[in-house]
Amino acid sequence: MSGFHQARMDLGAQLRRLRENSRLSGKDLAERLRWQPSKVSRIENARQTATEDDVALWGKALDADPQTIDGLIRQAAGLLERQDSWRQRHRNGLAALQEDVRDLETRTRLFRAFEPGVVIGLLQTTEYARHIFGKVRRVHESTDDVDDAIRVRMRRQEILYDPARRFRFVMPEAVLRYRLAPPDVMRGQLDRLIAVTTLPNVEFGLLPFEAQLPSALMNSFWIYDDRLVGVATRTRDLLLRDAEDVAFYAQAFEEFCEVAAFRDDARALIVRALDDYARPR
Repeated sequence: MSGFHQARMDLGAQLRRLRENSRLSGKDLAERLRWQPSKVSRIENARQTATEDDVALWGKALDADPQTIDGLIRQAAGLLERQDSWRQRHRNGLAALQEDVRDLETRTRLFRAFEPGVVIGLLQTTEYARHIFGKVRRVHESTDDVDDAIRVRMRRQEILYDPARRFRFVMPEAVLRYRLAPPDVMRGQLDRLIAVTTLPNVEFGLLPFEAQLPSALMNSFWIYDDRLVGVATRTRDLLLRDAEDVAFYAQAFEEFCEVAAFRDDARALIVRALDDYARPR
């Protein structure tokens, strides 16, 4: 068992004891917090990482000792900043990882995402996601919960239709052509991207092949408001909260936006790729 998972189990057990000492069921606590009951269960059973906000709300709902809650908040903050092994995390299941991301997204108003290798998760079709999760499961030896992970990812996408939130996405044109799924699945995925470019709260940009790039296309990264950056490597999932780190990635994102194609220009690149998929080989 990884140190990360053991620490998450310890935090979940302490939160469960607080709830039980207050003589509340998980369902009762979820109602007070206006959460799904499954979230309380996931946190207590170490299938989801409690955030600092989660712990603070948990303590307030139970009228718990402030000093105790402060200590648990520090534990949660330490968990979120751990640079944990992807292989160990994936052994807990793909769906649990998707739930972690979903909770982070519910607290975010401005999303900025750069993805150099695959279609951004919030924009994936069900079948494209199935092929991506299948590859992730093989590489990281995850549990076989691909269907559950897809269901959570599709629920995550409902946030795109919230007019109170703003989304800015950038990918290289090459992602449209990477054969990570069969041609018919790729065509469906590209149709989905065209539809997304029409949403009023979504900016979708592509880095054309001919663009002069400001820097090398390396790791994907997500910026959540101005408070956190998630950087994915092949073996680590980094969560960066330092203001200088956030500013660095925000600047990198803006530099990519300066050379990216948006709106009609982006749609033209997608249509060009669609035409290529339609040609017999």
